[in-house]
Amino acid sequence: MLLLGIDLGTSSIKVSIVDAVSKKKIVSTQYPETEAEILSDRSGWAEQDPQTWWNYTKVAIKKANATGLYNPQEIGAIGIAYQMHGLVVVDQNLQPLRHAIIWCDSRAVDIGNDAIADLDSVGFMQSHLNSPGNFTASKLAWVKQHEPSVYEKIYKFMLPGDYLGMCLTGEINTNPSSISEGILWDFHKGGVSDTLLEYYGIDRSLVPDIVPIFSDYGRVLPEVAAELGLPAHAFVAFKAGDQPNNALSLNVLEPGEVAATAGTSGVIYAVTDQLLYDRESRVNTFAHVNHTAEAIRLGVLLCINGTGIQNSWIKRLTGGGLDYAQLNAHASAVPIGSEGVSVQPFGNGAERMLKNRTVGAHIEQLDFVRHGPAHLWRAAQEGIAFSFRYGLDILRENGLQPTVIRAGHANLFLSPVFQQSFAGATNVLVELFDNDGSVGAALGAGLGAGVFADRNEAFSGLQRHVTVEPTDIDLYETLYGKWKQSLERKLSN
Repeated sequence: MLLLGIDLGTSSIKVSIVDAVSKKKIVSTQYPETEAEILSDRSGWAEQDPQTWWNYTKVAIKKANATGLYNPQEIGAIGIAYQMHGLVVVDQNLQPLRHAIIWCDSRAVDIGNDAIADLDSVGFMQSHLNSPGNFTASKLAWVKQHEPSVYEKIYKFMLPGDYLGMCLTGEINTNPSSISEGILWDFHKGGVSDTLLEYYGIDRSLVPDIVPIFSDYGRVLPEVAAELGLPAHAFVAFKAGDQPNNALSLNVLEPGEVAATAGTSGVIYAVTDQLLYDRESRVNTFAHVNHTAEAIRLGVLLCINGTGIQNSWIKRLTGGGLDYAQLNAHASAVPIGSEGVSVQPFGNGAERMLKNRTVGAHIEQLDFVRHGPAHLWRAAQEGIAFSFRYGLDILRENGLQPTVIRAGHANLFLSPVFQQSFAGATNVLVELFDNDGSVGAALGAGLGAGVFADRNEAFSGLQRHVTVEPTDIDLYETLYGKWKQSLERKLSN
């Protein structure tokens, strides 16, 4: 039996085919080859066309099939990972009513702030573990307030992965982990939040059906199966946001285990068995993929909006056609600290860990005589590492003390400069594994389909690529102190 994993990212759709017996990846493909467009009509807005996601997914699957390395008719189960916190709304014909409002969109910040000011007195944080912020429920409230003609046509709202599942199966459903991303899960009640729905005036009928995370979400539609060469019995067996899925793919499932990513955005995701919440909602707590009423498993998530986005922006403006490997090699020749150049990577909307402030990105201490592009390239990666440290200190304030952080050997973690800067700035051992989100989604599908007996069987093939020991700790601590002082001056203005 083969397993199909789909990773709906901000930049592209990636798919992987995994052999259920060997747990080995047969092939991975992605589409588009260049970064997908983020639509931004106004400052702080970020949208994508959900129909484009579906078209890209079909192209990526067809590219994988065209390799001839497997028989598509042997695909039995499908897993979906997706960019978190987005909003998709469809009518009764299952057609999108507007572009998706995606994770880094900031338009609903004030709506969420007003909500927590009113709801805090009734214990909302204790039961929901988060402020409504600019998450999915607040984005839907924004549509209700500003686009009433769209709102009145809504049949269901969904997270991005739920939409992709609907395109595959015709079924609209979600799970506790996914719906908790929208701050619509009441952890005290163990069910959908009536409190926030009633506060925003959102009809309960708009919420998708809730099923367990490892489930039969529906069989692939006959016409979809015919187009993509899939068998009639193939079904979606797993859906999760990209960060819970990344943790799953790294076998990060138990309290004290921690995962990280440094792709388009940057994330540290720590698993706990406590109902933890940050009083200022700078980090957020969601149901993990293995959370149950009997065994609490929550993921406390630190998110930085502008990690890979910043790196690609600087590369595009100053890279002169170099690829990332060449850019990283030049950056490696610059001393730690970039000879004084400092970068703050907050140019991609409101940052949750900065209390939903929009600070903007900053490049500081440039010397036109001494500094060249390589200083910028190194400083950009060091600044991203320092932003991780800033967020990690918030996790530490909330009682989470990681000694090891696992990550995929991908994206920024491919760069020796970033590896060194991340480990040195955080003073935490880093273990890098050869995995990715689409492979994790495929293995999640195997668990959902009952192909694997347990997590140990599913992840028996997980291989550690390299271990990065923290070095130059005192130097990084000094550099981080200066970086933090500069940031806090901006936050105080």
